[in-house]
Amino acid sequence: MNQSNGAAYSSAAYDSTIGIQAETVHNSTVYFVHPDASPQEKYRVGVRLLEDGIPSRARGMLADALAHGYDGAEVRFHWVLAMLSARTYHDLSTEEVQGLHHTSGLVRTYADGEWKEALRVTFDLLGVLSTASGETGPVLKQLQDLPLRQHNAILRHLDLMLTGGLKDDLWAETLERARAERFGNDRARRVWAYFEPAPIGARAMPPRPSTAAAARAALPVRTILFVVSSVLLWALALTAEPAQASIELLVALGAGLTASRFGLRWWGREARPSLAAGARIPHPRGPVAAEDGFTSRVRHAFDHYFSVRTPYGFTPGAWLTHTAQVRSSLAAEIADLYRESRIGVERVTWLIRHLAEDARNRHNNGTLFDQYRQDQTPVRTKALSVVALAALGAAVLAVFGTALSDAAEPQPLWAFLALLGTVWSGCAATFRWLEVRREEHRLARETRNYHEQLTARQVAHQQWQSFLDTMRPSEREMETWLTCDKTVFVDEVLRHHRLTWRDLITHTILVAPATSYKRGRIRGGPWRYSHYVFRVFLFTQNGIREISSEFNFSDATRKNEQRSNYRFDALSSVQVADNVNVGYDLELVLTNGPARKIRVKDADAHQLAPDENSQEISEINLSSAGSTHTFRLLEGIAADGKGWIERHGPNNLTPFQIAG
Repeated sequence: MNQSNGAAYSSAAYDSTIGIQAETVHNSTVYFVHPDASPQEKYRVGVRLLEDGIPSRARGMLADALAHGYDGAEVRFHWVLAMLSARTYHDLSTEEVQGLHHTSGLVRTYADGEWKEALRVTFDLLGVLSTASGETGPVLKQLQDLPLRQHNAILRHLDLMLTGGLKDDLWAETLERARAERFGNDRARRVWAYFEPAPIGARAMPPRPSTAAAARAALPVRTILFVVSSVLLWALALTAEPAQASIELLVALGAGLTASRFGLRWWGREARPSLAAGARIPHPRGPVAAEDGFTSRVRHAFDHYFSVRTPYGFTPGAWLTHTAQVRSSLAAEIADLYRESRIGVERVTWLIRHLAEDARNRHNNGTLFDQYRQDQTPVRTKALSVVALAALGAAVLAVFGTALSDAAEPQPLWAFLALLGTVWSGCAATFRWLEVRREEHRLARETRNYHEQLTARQVAHQQWQSFLDTMRPSEREMETWLTCDKTVFVDEVLRHHRLTWRDLITHTILVAPATSYKRGRIRGGPWRYSHYVFRVFLFTQNGIREISSEFNFSDATRKNEQRSNYRFDALSSVQVADNVNVGYDLELVLTNGPARKIRVKDADAHQLAPDENSQEISEINLSSAGSTHTFRLLEGIAADGKGWIERHGPNNLTPFQIAG
């Protein structure tokens, strides 16, 4: 399923207005597993979900693989990371802590290797969460000794789990890696492709049905009448003056053949001139009172791409003027071809861009108006046709005069009837014959143009699709870049407030869409945005510091930074507004000010594939945004105030017990 919606949506949330510029769901099944899939396949998908930033689904998938007997140090390592990823120790339920405790006792049963060592180090880190910084040296040394893959995975997924002095000891390394990977893999040039809608398939205007059947059906009767009438007229003339009638007959036959030959090139082939090679204005499929929104956007797109793809020697304005009729014809064709598909113009811009480039290339080759010139009849042909018709008319009148000149037995009535029948049936048969030939020529030309256009457009579509597939970042790349952005932002916030991790009780970061954005996702995955709002909450002994900033995901630039500070007892309540048709809002109610609504995500029910569960997708998006963890923290503080600190301070953690 590939969907794109170019419509704009808005939802007022006090000072927030959400505008979706475009959205697309990429056709990918990497997260979907058949119910009868092997445990190995479920494990593979579970690891991919974890690496792509969807630990909530990874937990279930990896647990399913374990339940079906696929066990080992590597499997357990990824299951533990999924359990701990994007969570603090207090977020774990009693059952989950018991499951981790049980797994810690299994470490010694696995074969020695890098995965077993990584699993053991992970549990050792859990065991020293509440330990003084000076006592964590041995564990940190073991972490540093791990292979890079396992080492980086632990640091990434235990980001919220590690706090205080332990995190201070690891922060420089985490920050250095984030800065190194932040713009890796040509991020600035490739991010746009993730939000580019899948191009709709190539289409071309099919040939109009032939209308020659009626003319072809009427042709035999008129032809027979013409033959009978002309034979009678010639017979009467031959009876009166054989020699003269023979000469007149030869002149009539010659003039008739000449008129047929050149007249066919004129009346039998000439059609309404096309404005560009192969282009024609389509017949509307129904009454249209006014130009609809889709057609208007198509015309604007043609204007844009023609103005940026100008041939040498033309300014954009001059080129637009020169190709006004060409663009009008092409825009009408594209609007007619795709209007009924209910798509946004973004999915057909590849074709508009191709047609703009084709028009420029045709102009450079001198063939932009070739079809127009081909359809024009040369003056010589027209002149010969007129002369031949005049000669034919004169010859027929001469034959008629000869038929009347029979002195022995004149038959003016039969001669007049023969002349009338010859002229009427001849004209009628000629018109029908020309109509048939004209329709055959038109149908052949439009059929040829249709196949040529469709082939060229299919090639352009395939090239654009291949280019998008090459340029589009993977989910892992998008998640890596987002994680790096969050890391760098948190570091800047800490530096601004002159805080270290030892000064924090905990922190959380909420990642939400900006006021205007494009968004995209793959099936089963979270929405990713072209513009974000990062909102960091730092929890210290003195209260909460909240810092937000808008991020352009393409180049990681940010603007509109806002800061606020409030005491724990100033946060009186936290509420959630979840509407399937509007979105998800987090509302903070402070004792010394108005309620503040924070948009977390927009509605996504209308963009679900048939095999997607709306509740599951919503939970994935909320988890990816950090909403679940943020809400739990803020809700606890609103309920307990400073009492929350006493239970959740780094020094008050219940030490994780590793099974003996």
